Amino acid sequence: MKVRCIASGSSGNATFVQSGDVGILIDAGVSAKRLVDGLLAIGVEPESVDALLITHEHTDHTAGLAVFLKKYRTPVYGTYETLQAIMVADRAGQLPPELFHSITPGRVLMIKNAEISACYISHDAAKPVSYAIVCGGRKFAIATDLGCYDNTVIEHLSGANALVLESNYDRDMLLVGPYPYQLKKRIMGTYGHLSNDDCGSLMVSLLHQRLRYIFLGHLSKENNLPELAYESARVTLEKNWHYVEPCPQLIVANRDFPTDVVEF
Repeated sequence: MKVRCIASGSSGNATFVQSGDVGILIDAGVSAKRLVDGLLAIGVEPESVDALLITHEHTDHTAGLAVFLKKYRTPVYGTYETLQAIMVADRAGQLPPELFHSITPGRVLMIKNAEISACYISHDAAKPVSYAIVCGGRKFAIATDLGCYDNTVIEHLSGANALVLESNYDRDMLLVGPYPYQLKKRIMGTYGHLSNDDCGSLMVSLLHQRLRYIFLGHLSKENNLPELAYESARVTLEKNWHYVEPCPQLIVANRDFPTDVVEF
């Protein structure tokens, strides 16, 4: 299995996962050009993408969707509520509804030989979800845009060989920063985002000896720094890694440029 974060941050999100002949794009929150460039740079033709999974309808996860679909006609999957919210926002009628397919968390969706599952998460959107993909004996899971998590989310993400976990904000930076009080309250609330410390706590609950990569994703431009997110996760990881195998590699995903491809 191969993974590349094409973009990750408050201004845009997209991740590509490939296993054998299965190619899956998760979110399309940057321009279609950036999506295409991110795929072509690793030798993937955009028309070969088998599915586009949408976590929720916010524009930092859907901004490039209409233009991408106009050219490539990729099937789109999301919860019924998420897809309805996207269609309602499409006042120009650019989106082809025949490409939209609703999923039900708790039921496995098969795309070729890849098993895709979704799990409801806590965020101020229309029934947002995290995703897990199992194929060829490997598992990838992604969870961003969640203000809190529970045992159901942990179970959904458990056993992954590679993870993308939200590390949105540094609490001190947010508290002393320029955001208005109500926005700070929303970000720190149960329907907001995970802080660096929250990310570390979730990460600890997901550690196992076959975990190889942890991407720190959805960093806030105003309320976090890559160095802060990385150091917070590194310290927590090293304190809690009790296996003979080397620690998983930590990678801070960036909003402005793609990560290298990881393979596991």
